[in-house]
Amino acid sequence: MSSQSTSQQTTPTDEPRATSNRSTTPRSEGFKEYIASGWADRAEPVPVAREQAAFAAARRARISELYQGKRLVIPAGSLAQRSNDTDYPFRAHSAFAHLTGWGSDSEPGSVLVLEPTPAGHDATLYFRERAGRDSDEFYANPEIGEFWIGPRPSLAQVAGDLALPTRGIAELTGVIDASDANTVILREADAALTDQIDALRLVEAGDDASAEDHDDDDRLARDLSELRLVKDSYEVAELRAAVDATARGFDDVIGDLDRITAHPRGERLVEGVFYGRARADGNAVGYDTIAASGPHACILHWTRNDGPVVPGDLILLDAGVEVDSYYTADITRTFPVNGTFSETQRLVYETVREAADAAFAIVRPGIRFREIHATAMEVIARRTAEWGLLPVTAEEALEADNQQHRRYMVHGTSHHLGLDVHDCAQARKELYIDGILQPGMTFTIEPGLYFQPDDLTVPERFRGIGVRIEDNILVTEDGAENLSIAIPRTADDVEAWVQRLS
Repeated sequence: MSSQSTSQQTTPTDEPRATSNRSTTPRSEGFKEYIASGWADRAEPVPVAREQAAFAAARRARISELYQGKRLVIPAGSLAQRSNDTDYPFRAHSAFAHLTGWGSDSEPGSVLVLEPTPAGHDATLYFRERAGRDSDEFYANPEIGEFWIGPRPSLAQVAGDLALPTRGIAELTGVIDASDANTVILREADAALTDQIDALRLVEAGDDASAEDHDDDDRLARDLSELRLVKDSYEVAELRAAVDATARGFDDVIGDLDRITAHPRGERLVEGVFYGRARADGNAVGYDTIAASGPHACILHWTRNDGPVVPGDLILLDAGVEVDSYYTADITRTFPVNGTFSETQRLVYETVREAADAAFAIVRPGIRFREIHATAMEVIARRTAEWGLLPVTAEEALEADNQQHRRYMVHGTSHHLGLDVHDCAQARKELYIDGILQPGMTFTIEPGLYFQPDDLTVPERFRGIGVRIEDNILVTEDGAENLSIAIPRTADDVEAWVQRLS
């Protein structure tokens, strides 16, 4: 059972995990009486519903239509242990955030329940509200106490903020105990709660082996993922904000290149500078920053970020700010550390940009998502063949049984973007890679070329060069918009950018 689930079933004075052996919290009656007294009255204004509340309600209505007569349980998830009695920063499950409108201020252990009614569903949000000063929880429990983590909101405040009925977490027990074959849970969000519901299903089913089937649960995860394929106007606005904050983060990094290049682990400083912007202008980073300088740029998911940033090399920075609503940007720029591309660096860079621009040029409603990748790959195949890197022609390389050009770009060109950096990941293939583009879809276009330092199939001048250009794209009614177009992209503009800020 997870630590958060444990804390919800213990008395407030119980110590979380392994802290009771070193606790010095006073237990005397004199202390308890004194610490419970002398507090000023606390105003608890009920806020007006946040902008996202109406959009979340519309999303709940859409999922309700798909599950008539079913009780839906969508947990936020629990705190994840980092080490001993320390936890990672909490982030609610994306589906929970999508259906409630709660983002970085959401409470660990919360659960959204859609209870079936003849007309559809009644939604209720269960969470652990703050304890009163007459309880010892607020000072004695470092995992949830107000003295330790700050005040938690009241039921009334959250109900007003999210325009959603709320109840205390203790009342969830009755809902879970009533779970039966008509209860469907988002399994991946909270393992302990899922196990509890599974056990109740088995008891009810008796010898019926079908009780171990999770088809409805799996379908719920799929449908909640597909619900996010087309973004509403609120989501698009949040993605714009995330992109704008990310652009400022890139500027910050370039502006600090003197300090970065002077440090033996300059990549770490790149990561830290960008993280500072993410925390200042948003919630955090949307994923681990890739600060890959020199040959590290050829490692697609280089997140160790412990190498130097050397003038004369390129640095590939793949980073995104996640705003407080959890929507994240995902942008990559590759730039020369000293402000000037070498001839070969420029050749590779402009080829990648050519592939990106070709892919963007075809984006419009009605095409298939996979066509974006195919278009970018035509450019990669043609240019690598022209450089003499392929054992076959470009046309032959593009055949399904060949694909030699993919040696230099093994990843895909696009993925959906939103609450998750790789959004809608559980959507069906026919709606994702084979899906038809619709207005409101948001995704990346991110071709690259990566010539490993020890790759003998390429001339020495190419070895150790890695380039990726990644932009965030919105499908419009008659085409597409590059949301990150303001961040310099051409080789000339990138050089001017670095020279102006560094």
